[in-house]
Amino acid sequence: MELDALLLSRIQFVWVVALHILLPAFTVGLASYIAVLEALHLRTGDAVYVRLSKYWTHIFAVSFGLGVVSGIVMPFQFGTNWSRFSDATANISGPLLAYEGLTAFFLESTFLGILLFGRKLVPPWVHFMAAVLVALGTFSSSFWILAVNSWMQTPAGHEIVDGRFFAKDWFGVIFNPSLPYRLAHTLTAFFITTAFVVVAVAAYHLRRGKFAQECRVMLSMTLWLLTVLVPLQLVLGDAHGLNTLEYQPAKLAAMEGNWETQRRMPAVLFGIPDAAAERNRFEIAIPALGSLYLTHSFDGEVKGLKDWAKEDRPPVAVVFFAFRIMVGAGLLMLAVVAAGLWLRYRGRLYDTAWFQRACLWSAPLGFIAVIAGWTTTEVGRQPWVVQGLLRTRDAVSPSLTTIDVALSLALYVVVYVVVFGAGLFLLLRLIKAGPGDQEAAAPSPLGAGRPLAAGVETLGKSAS
Repeated sequence: MELDALLLSRIQFVWVVALHILLPAFTVGLASYIAVLEALHLRTGDAVYVRLSKYWTHIFAVSFGLGVVSGIVMPFQFGTNWSRFSDATANISGPLLAYEGLTAFFLESTFLGILLFGRKLVPPWVHFMAAVLVALGTFSSSFWILAVNSWMQTPAGHEIVDGRFFAKDWFGVIFNPSLPYRLAHTLTAFFITTAFVVVAVAAYHLRRGKFAQECRVMLSMTLWLLTVLVPLQLVLGDAHGLNTLEYQPAKLAAMEGNWETQRRMPAVLFGIPDAAAERNRFEIAIPALGSLYLTHSFDGEVKGLKDWAKEDRPPVAVVFFAFRIMVGAGLLMLAVVAAGLWLRYRGRLYDTAWFQRACLWSAPLGFIAVIAGWTTTEVGRQPWVVQGLLRTRDAVSPSLTTIDVALSLALYVVVYVVVFGAGLFLLLRLIKAGPGDQEAAAPSPLGAGRPLAAGVETLGKSAS
């Protein structure tokens, strides 16, 4: 494989997007969780919900800031590294990304200020509505970005004139064949990711013997949510897989490690795909099971990778293993949820040491599943940037040199390590402080011993 401008541009985009996607994977669900806490406080007047809302709002604010900083970089790459893609698809991708900015970003940035600093300045119902609108902003952002991505996966509603894409039917462009499945699957993954972080934080403080009331509320709420969402995600994943079988069968064949078109296709549990030999080495498979869950029939026929020319196949090994990592993470999460349900039934949910350790170790599972699923989706689309219509090699900027991209990639790596390292350090400090009296307990990035909210408020007053 030649280390040229195309490959380096792809690596650079992977680096930027893989780190950025970790933030919406957390903040989309967290914004809704904060809105629920605000609603419960508005209804019950229980102060525990206020303490939890303050706690998670501080964490959300830092995560949101990191997401904005890392998210701004991505559109610039469309111009610097992928100008031919931008030129060809601008009439489709441009308006959709503009809608994301006009709806999501303005909702989030406007009402986050009220959520952070307005608790004592506005009526409780206004503060609650601010939380709801911030959550709606995260949904809107996810919708428009996934609309663009889904159109690239299953393009529809367009025409091509002189090598450029133009919308003929905006409804068809936006609600393309894969959007409903991808949107439901992704948003559910985001909620699960957030819930496992909340569960892990509750378990951490319970093990330390602190904030027992708040942590019991967190653990109980999120485990009930996960009891519904994790099994639901299995159903949504199956539906998304069937959609992929219909519209992107080469991707599906790579996910399954299926080389031959066949009926009674086996389910490959493990193997090492060998693209040169067009087979799997050290394969462990269950006969006919693949056809059953893909076609819902033991005799269902599934296309194999050999039906496509080698230059039209995705990198099989990457897709194959990423898919199994995603499924493996999902099964581990299901096991944690099942254990929590059993312990709740036994009345031992809050005092079982091994379960608390399991909850702590499960914190990264959602992020791992999101990254693995994103890798499966994006690498599985290769060699196309717009499925079947525009190849990735034809989308890169023509004037780029290897040294240009190598330098920019090195700069991105250094900056992102510093920025995300500092952000993670601050987030861990906030998490460790716990959901007690946030005015006294939250560590401040603006000065030792000063609470976060007070520090930011002082900064705002001095600026005005």
